[in-house]
Amino acid sequence: MTDTRPGQITKVVIVGGGTAGWMAAAALSRLVAGGVSVTLVESEEIGTVGVGEATIPSLLDYNRMLGIDEDAFVRATGATFKLGIEFRDWRRLGEAYLHPFGTHGRDIDGVSFHQLWLRQAASGTPDPGPIGDYCLSSVAARRGRFTRPSANPQSVLSTLSYAFHFDAALYARFLRDMAEQDGVVRVEGRVVAVDRDAETGFIEAVRLEGDRRIEGELFVDCSGFRSLLLGETLDVSFTSWKQWLPCDRAWAVPSARQGPLTPYTRATADTAGWRWRIPLQHRVGNGYVYSSAHIDDDDAKQALLAGLDGAAQGEPRQLRFEAGRRERLWDRNCVAIGLSGGFLEPLESTSIHLIQSGITRLMSLFPDRGFGSAERDEYNRVMLREYEQVRDFIILHYHATERSDSPFWDHCRTMTVPESLLAKLGLWSGRARVFREQGELFTPDSWVAVLLGQGVRPDSFDPLTAGLPPSETARFMAHIRDMIDKTAAAMPMHEDFIAQHCAAPSRRSA
Repeated sequence: MTDTRPGQITKVVIVGGGTAGWMAAAALSRLVAGGVSVTLVESEEIGTVGVGEATIPSLLDYNRMLGIDEDAFVRATGATFKLGIEFRDWRRLGEAYLHPFGTHGRDIDGVSFHQLWLRQAASGTPDPGPIGDYCLSSVAARRGRFTRPSANPQSVLSTLSYAFHFDAALYARFLRDMAEQDGVVRVEGRVVAVDRDAETGFIEAVRLEGDRRIEGELFVDCSGFRSLLLGETLDVSFTSWKQWLPCDRAWAVPSARQGPLTPYTRATADTAGWRWRIPLQHRVGNGYVYSSAHIDDDDAKQALLAGLDGAAQGEPRQLRFEAGRRERLWDRNCVAIGLSGGFLEPLESTSIHLIQSGITRLMSLFPDRGFGSAERDEYNRVMLREYEQVRDFIILHYHATERSDSPFWDHCRTMTVPESLLAKLGLWSGRARVFREQGELFTPDSWVAVLLGQGVRPDSFDPLTAGLPPSETARFMAHIRDMIDKTAAAMPMHEDFIAQHCAAPSRRSA
């Protein structure tokens, strides 16, 4: 018999399915063995977007936490591997760069590798070439190659980092199977009312069609943009970031596969936003994220269809949104996960990471029925800061551009950016310094890749490089580039790796 303390939470209710709901359910299912019931309420009538989804390497931690077999996961979701994101036409029309996962080169005596590269690039003797030549993920991505990293820290392969592209609907189904096997109870139905305690305002139950009532002690809001519990019921206000991120709509459509499976996402800047391309095993996910103030819906849809590599599979679906987040993500006995708490466009594939981050932090700060303010305040502090840090990184792509070919890009190039981003740019512009705050998602390597890719060159570099003889560092850099080149050349082709280890069964394209 399970022993439960008087104040222990015994009933968790998740409202909403999709990726956020089933990621939360799969993680919270671990509580079932401790006497906690986990119920997920969703309506098939509402449905989910189900587009091709791109991720970042942190998803590997979530999958490991749940004990997910990676090859089984890749097969079940039609996934491919991802080594980074290619940005086309963001700085100037006709230019492209890669934001790779992993690291650039290796630091020497406390001096960051990018500082060595900047010094050699400034001298030009010898020309160091693109900084991406010193990152294995970048070189492998360009060559269409993939293998898993080595656990040996002495191996160049240990510097490789990767994530996935997968079908979001298939991922939710995969997690649902896991969660239900572990004891999560799914209830089909649409929420029509929410019961609250008259004195405290805490949520007591959700009411479904057919006069059904689901009681709980902790409620997890995964209801998407509607934010049924946190926004509509608890009236937690929304803070808009539209002044910095004006894109507010998207068209999404799958297309037939054409050519080899590229191990990277593509983001192509357009006249009023950008288009994504996400290669899956069974199809390609495509979309156009745009500002409705700068292009009308029909023109945006036609721009998306005109840019497809293969034939469209079905009619494009439109999404409407606004960049921003709720003032709090945890209020009373309700925690919002995913779109119900905030939205940032998927330019750097952070949507699933923010879901994962919300879940893991909820697990680490899991409350009792007293719902003390310390846990709630810490959760809000950390999560709101993370949303802002991701926001700043996305704004950087828009603001650091030389494009002046449309009113949209004129706005982005000349807009005033948040003080927190200005501080980052100030440190970079002097001597190329990049610091990672505690808990910050994006590494200095990520900032360096995007800053240089967008053409933001610092005035100088770290004076500590003066203590390193130029001839020796040049030889050191040449050795690194050579080792990375040879290692990438020896890796299998991305498509061959999938065929050998984790090919999905044939299915009709969704």
